[in-house]
Amino acid sequence: MPVSGAGGEQLTSTPQVRVAWTILVVTVGLGVLGLGLLPAQEWQLTTDFVGQVAGNGLLTVACSAVGVLIISRRPGNVIGWIYALVALAMALGGVAGGYVDRSLPGFRWVALLPDLLWLATVPVGVMLLMLVFPTGQLPSSRWRPVVWVTIGATVVTVVGTALTPGPVEYYPDLRNPLGITGAGPVLEVIVGVGFVAMVAGVFAAAGSLIVRWRRARGIERQQLKWLAYAAGLLVVAQLSASMLPRPLFLVVTYTAALLFPVAIGIAIVRYRLYDIDRIINRTLVYGLLTAILGLGYAGVVLVLGQLFGGIGDRPPSWAVAGATLAVAALVQPARRRIQQAVDRQFNRRRYDAVRTVESFSARLRDQVDLDTLTAELLSVVEQTMQPSAASLWLRPSVQEPQRTGA
Repeated sequence: MPVSGAGGEQLTSTPQVRVAWTILVVTVGLGVLGLGLLPAQEWQLTTDFVGQVAGNGLLTVACSAVGVLIISRRPGNVIGWIYALVALAMALGGVAGGYVDRSLPGFRWVALLPDLLWLATVPVGVMLLMLVFPTGQLPSSRWRPVVWVTIGATVVTVVGTALTPGPVEYYPDLRNPLGITGAGPVLEVIVGVGFVAMVAGVFAAAGSLIVRWRRARGIERQQLKWLAYAAGLLVVAQLSASMLPRPLFLVVTYTAALLFPVAIGIAIVRYRLYDIDRIINRTLVYGLLTAILGLGYAGVVLVLGQLFGGIGDRPPSWAVAGATLAVAALVQPARRRIQQAVDRQFNRRRYDAVRTVESFSARLRDQVDLDTLTAELLSVVEQTMQPSAASLWLRPSVQEPQRTGA
């Protein structure tokens, strides 16, 4: 039965959509089961525990929900299935972890699953996502060997890891029950070669994105911008989060990870697709503004403290107040300067348009000739708005009839 979705699109309840919704329900159910399997001693409502449980749960549900959304709106796009299956594997890994922690029957065998599920889904999923984004199809048949080599390397790596003797990944106290004694050195070499081939496939897929970015236009370029924006935020978050306190570290890390599937879903469904330029602009401006003002605040406090009595664990209140006032006074001027610099480098069209309007405003104060003003106004409109045609119509002034006395 067709139903109307956001944007007026018609969503049809096809077998594919029903399967996707089933995967979502199963994924959520497995997530709840994984939480229920956690031993009582691990249920400590600490910041670290709550942050990791909430972050992993939200990330799993977000990936599965984005998968369902893409399958519903773009049934032929395999990226929806990639997200749905990766989320299912993440939920299965959580259940396996809780099963092992409770030492239920066969837990030594189940202990292999978290690592094997990660190896079987995440690298090949990332490779396929980058290679088929945004259309869901390969850029050309020349990329098929990359897909098959990566899939083959994944199979080799998973099987080799499952048979390698020694401690189990994530559970160093447990020995691998499937390990083949005496074959460890050979299997380690095989696993190493397979892993290198998997990583090479991921980098090759990333290279295909760069090639497509250079020749993309219109809608495809906007879609690639969403992917680049999400990837950039994820990299910056990973680099900066290590310097933050643990609670803030968890918030920044999981927020950046959550934005990635959301950005992919927006790019593929094309909901508010062209907002990406404004989002990138605002992120650059306010990110740089925060960094500069934060460093300035710390510098002012440090300098004032050193000049007037030293600075310890608790800086003088007058130094903090002075730094706060200085930063507050610099917010608007700094924002304008940063906005101009960002527009000049990344949004040249807007920068040139603003400069053109400012120049016209300056000339407008001294110009009185109507014909000259008309020509200049049309020129400004053409340069800033770039319409296919422009004309100016001025209503003639109506002179009131003169009144005569009686």
